[in-house]
Amino acid sequence: MTPVLYYLPPSPPCRSVLLLAKLIGVELELKALNVMEGEQLKPDFVELNPQHCIPTLDDHGLILWESRVILAYLVSAYGKDENLYPKDFRSRAIVDQRLHFDLGTLYQRVVDYYFPTIQLGAHLDQTKKAKLAEALGWFEAMLKQYQWSAANHFTIADIALCVTVSQIEAFQFDLHPYPRVRAWLQKCKDELQGHGYQEINETGAETLAGLFRSKLKQ
Repeated sequence: MTPVLYYLPPSPPCRSVLLLAKLIGVELELKALNVMEGEQLKPDFVELNPQHCIPTLDDHGLILWESRVILAYLVSAYGKDENLYPKDFRSRAIVDQRLHFDLGTLYQRVVDYYFPTIQLGAHLDQTKKAKLAEALGWFEAMLKQYQWSAANHFTIADIALCVTVSQIEAFQFDLHPYPRVRAWLQKCKDELQGHGYQEINETGAETLAGLFRSKLKQ
């Protein structure tokens, strides 16, 4: 059986899983959920995932949600390149730290700043903009340590963070003050270019950014 991924194409966390699957050659059965129509609240999906969030992976009865957990699992279960998620516990700890930074800080601040407008048409909050800029500054400092975000080679942390930062770029947030972030982002784009980057990530990022801009004009 093929692992099943419940997803929404423009969703940044879903895009990171799709990119990794392309990169490591894992075939997924894709089941899109229309969250605007509440398909994630249907009883069969809530039974599968009580938190009713996406992406959700069903791999032969192993049910996982939270995209960064799914990234780590797919590499561990199906990946052939150990560099993507190192087995050495010290190296893996840095990758995990960056993944948690993305989940709890950088991506969360993207959601805090942009999603009230996308979902509710709310005015942008300049305090939240400053918080996002602060997080980007922290990431800029982290990039002094390694050639990539968590090591001197590409890892799943780069995939997760690339999706987040490319979405920030698509929202037209000013990245000029962060030269290391901009250089790293271009490297990630080049690394993923032959693995569905344009059709999966760029298309999804522009879809979400277009929705944001349409709500901003209302």
